[in-house]
This record gives sequence, C-alpha cells and structure tokens, in this order.
Amino acid sequence: MNDPNETLSNLAHENRTFAPSAEFAAKANAKADLYDQAAADRLGFWATQARGLDWETDFTEVLDWSNAPFAKWFVGGTLNVAYNCVDRHVHSGHGDQVAIRFEGEPGDQRNVTYRELLGEVSKAANALTELGITAGDRVVIYMPMIVEAVVAMLACARVGAPHSVVFAGFSAEALRSRIDDASAKLVITADGQNRRGNVMSLKPAVDEAVASCPSVNNVLVVKRCGNDVTWSEKDVWWHEFVEGQSPEHTPEAFDSEHPLFILYTSGTTGKPKGILHTTGGYLTQVTYTHRNVFDLKPDTDVFWCTADIGWVTGHSYIVYGPLANRTTQVIYEGTPDAPAKDRWWDIVERHGVTILYTAPTAIRTFMKWGDEFPESHDLSSLRLLGSVGEPINPEAWIWYRTVIGGDRCPIIDTWWQTETGAMMISPLPGVTATKPGSAMRALPGIGVAIVDDAGSPLGNGSGGFLVLTEPWPAMLRGIWGDNQRFIDTYWSKWPQYYFAGDGAKFDDDGAIWLLGRVDDVMNVSGHRISTTEVESALVSHPSVAEAAVVGAADETTGQAIVAFVILRGGMEGADGTSLVAELRNHVANEIGPIAKPRQIMIVPELPKTRSGKILRRLLQDVAEHRSVGDSTTLADPAVMNLISAGLESSSADD
Repeated sequence: MNDPNETLSNLAHENRTFAPSAEFAAKANAKADLYDQAAADRLGFWATQARGLDWETDFTEVLDWSNAPFAKWFVGGTLNVAYNCVDRHVHSGHGDQVAIRFEGEPGDQRNVTYRELLGEVSKAANALTELGITAGDRVVIYMPMIVEAVVAMLACARVGAPHSVVFAGFSAEALRSRIDDASAKLVITADGQNRRGNVMSLKPAVDEAVASCPSVNNVLVVKRCGNDVTWSEKDVWWHEFVEGQSPEHTPEAFDSEHPLFILYTSGTTGKPKGILHTTGGYLTQVTYTHRNVFDLKPDTDVFWCTADIGWVTGHSYIVYGPLANRTTQVIYEGTPDAPAKDRWWDIVERHGVTILYTAPTAIRTFMKWGDEFPESHDLSSLRLLGSVGEPINPEAWIWYRTVIGGDRCPIIDTWWQTETGAMMISPLPGVTATKPGSAMRALPGIGVAIVDDAGSPLGNGSGGFLVLTEPWPAMLRGIWGDNQRFIDTYWSKWPQYYFAGDGAKFDDDGAIWLLGRVDDVMNVSGHRISTTEVESALVSHPSVAEAAVVGAADETTGQAIVAFVILRGGMEGADGTSLVAELRNHVANEIGPIAKPRQIMIVPELPKTRSGKILRRLLQDVAEHRSVGDSTTLADPAVMNLISAGLESSSADD
C-alpha cells in the first residue's frame, strides 16, 4: 500500500480542481511569469520587491548569508517602517483614503483615514519619546483589537523601539514572563475589552505582571471600556498623555536589520521563544505577499483579516502588509457570535468586504452553526477568500467556497509560521488551479522541499518533513537572547535546511499538502499516518463539523486511532452508536482500513487554546486514561471535564 521508505504515509486523495475565472486571471496582480522571474534570478527578484518600498538609503547587497543561519537582507539599506505604512500614502495624495474601518463589539464604529492615522501615530511616537523610549528599547503591548493597538505598534516602529505584542487573553504570568524576557521599559494596555457582551478587565493582569518586572518604568493605558482600574505612580492615561502631543513627528530611518518586533510563541512547555524579526526583509516580504496573494487593489478593495494582533497573522496581515500597500481594512474587536451568530456576515455586508482572511477553526465553527447565518446576508461583495493557521480540510474548503464565496471566489490556503514572518506556500489566485485542502506550491522566491529522515528530497506521491531550502527575507533572525536555542530548534536536524516541525506530502501532481506537526503523527501497524488526514476524512461526513484525532498506545498495532468529533447543527440527536459505526466505516472507505479509528467519541467541544489550536496532548491523556495535564492555556478549561466524563460512556470498540 505504501513505500516502506516513505516518512509519512500518503493516503488521502483529492482530485477536484478549481481554476480562476478568465476575468479574475486577466486582472490579477500576479501572473505566471512571477515564478519564472524568481527562478531565473532569485536575489534579483527580491531586490525588485524591496524597491517597491521607500528607502532612505539604498541597500548595497541583497543577502549576506556568510554567518548562516543568521541572515542579513538588503545590507546597508535604511528605511522607516511607519513611514512606509502611513506617511508615504499621505504624501502621494491618498490622505483621505480610509485606512481602518473599526467596529467595536458593542456596535461603535470609527473610520480612520491615512491622514488621521499619521497624526495619531505621530502623537504616540512623541509620547513614547517623552516617556524615555529610544531606539532599541523594548515595549510590550497587551491590548484588545482597537485602533490604538495598531497606532501603538506603528509608533514603536517609528521610533525604532521593538515591540512585543502579547495576546490580551493571556494570563498575568504569561505576560510577566514575556515582559521579563524582553526587559521591556514600557507596557501599553487598555482598561478592558468587550467580549460577548461583557467587559473583561485587562489592567489587573498588567498590574500583577509589572509588580515583579523592575525594568518597566511606565504603563500607558487606553480607556476603552470605562471599567474601574487600580492606579499607580507608573500609570499614564493614553487620552491624557498621548492626545495632547504634537501631531507632527519626523521619523528616523533605521538599518534594514534593526529589530522590528519580538513575538513569543507560547509553547506548551518550557520558556516561551521570543521570535525576532527585523525591518527591511520583513516589510518587503509581507508587502509582496499581501499584494500578490490577496490580489489587492488598493483603490477598491475592503480587506478583512479576522486575526488578533497578538498573533503573527495580525502583525503581518493587519498592520504591516496591508498598511504598506495602502489598504482599506476592517478591524473588529469582538467575537463571531456577539450578539448573534451572523455578526461576521453582517460586517461583511455592511462594510462591503471584498477579501476575507480567516482560520479553518472559524470556518468549521460556522459550518457547525449552520448555513442559515451567512445565507441571511448579502455576501456578493466578496471576491477572494483566504485561510490561515492550520491545514484546512477539503470539506471545510468546499463549504467556504460555496456558502461564503458563492462558488465564484478563489480560495488561497496559506502556509507560514510565526518564524517565517510571511506567507511561504500558497496559490496565486489568478494563476493556480486549486485543490480543496492544498496550499499547492511555494510562492515565487521561496525554496521548499519535502525530505525523508536522511534529509533527501522526495518526489511526487511521497510524504515526509517540510523544509525550507533557501533563506527568505522575512525569516526570523534568531530567538531573543538565545542564539544557540535558535540553531538547536530549527537547524540541528539538517544544518542545510530550516525545519520547524511540520509534515507534508506531494500528491501525484506535485501539489503540497500540509499534514500538521510531525509530533501529531500516529504510528499504526508500521504506517506513519497524519492526524490531519484522518480528521479531514471525518469532517467529509455530512454529520461532522469538526474532529480531532490522536494516537493512543495499543499493544497490537503500536498506536490506535482515537477520534473526537463535534456534530453539525441539527445532528445532535443522532443515534450515537450507529453514527459511530458509520463514521468508522466512512474513514476506512475514504482512506483505507489502516486508518479506521479504534474509538470515536462524540463531544460538545474540543480543547482549544485562545488562538483556536486544538491541544491534542490533552486528548491523548484522555484516550490513554491518564490524568489530564495542564489545561490552563485553554479558552475553556471545563471542556476537558466534559470529555473525560463522556469517555466513560462512549461507544468504543467493535
């Protein structure tokens, strides 16, 4: 059935393809010749992309790889990120264009033009300077999805102070560890944020964290919700201190390798990794990918990336990429079900959103809720859909295309990481005939291979480890304060390749399929099977909205497949025993008998982090009848109690 030398079994097949319409292809920013240009002269290609930015001093060398794996891109060049994101659009006559259409969860709205954004960023930059922040000082940002969060990030970039944005759902301890690791001098936060009709206070977590971080001199606080806060001598109100500053500020140009931000990956164990990104290379690649992968038309498009600025997606495709490309974009503060389950589709309709970029987790949630919510709104403004965060299963992809995109919108399924800084694998929407669930191929200028254990490249029809074969402009420049950990984590398995732990396969046509973390691979009777493939097979059944699969120790097969499934809306009353049997057989039919789950449990919810990632290690604890490990990072820790209780009464083996 499989090549015994194959690193990952290549089981599932997808033959459906969706080519762009002739009209879309004709008007697309990126044509097929982009691949040819990059292949002919990779470094020259990146130099051309970089020169789409405004440089104070031109660079003299495209790439210095002499100290690999520590790259220097666009050597000798100087520029200011905030200038490229704001000032230059005002200077070119686009000051009246709306940059941000903000919508708060309670329904408050605010349109900010590029001219107004320049004034706000300049005032914030002057405020930072008055608080003693100079180039190189670190600033931690712990904020909800409000305009001031974007202003704060741009103000830091403007004065050359690397920011470290911490997702506003993280605990005081998670915040403290990040402040401490970066030795931050300033924390910018808000009194609270709106969540599902309630105010969630943010400042107490900041107060607790700052109490044990002597490096912090001040806390700058935005008054968002008006909830009561405790005040100390370090605290400064944004509306009192920033608003009174001059709206004039002259930005300084910084070296292309000047640190732009640190973003900590949470990790389930150990010390968080501070992923370091610098200025010129990062801005080049996020601008290039945002323009070409989303086919952005700055004069007519309304872009909406639904991520949070606490994640890299928010950095690259809410703040830096879109604003550098003079985008008009929507920023929404709240949750998809506040006050009702059609909130997103209401926003798309009212704001005329043309490009939507979201996560498979969200898409599967909407599938679970039912088609009636998107169908109650006019979504005809949409012209392109994107997916990010994890592999998207074909069934969710098709639902996204048909129900949200009206069978007319190309879907760009993107693979990239906090570490890569920008998209690496994705269709080009005017060029690629896409397959549901596949990220298709490396973007022009990016080197990708799939290799076996020995690091030897694999061909079509094979699965293995996904590696990056060439340095790229937006790549991380190290782990803050720990260069050895950077080498050990990403470059030790094969020193010639970057490897971050994902499995992938080439199908018979050479399209790339991401298989999730290699840590999530199951070894069943000598076959290494990806959890992603089995989950996709389960979700392809019309009863299933979402699935999570783990490998549990098994005396006979080494590991046995245990699945946890959430049913679609309206299916909750189904006969559990017969449905479980049907689902097991469905997987066997879709993939093969080797992948038939030993056990399937129907659950009301899955254990997810606040960013929507499923914590499979907790499910494995349940499947192997161990006490459940640390669940403090879960959005809803009570979920595990429900699952553990349900397992005792679940339909199990046959």
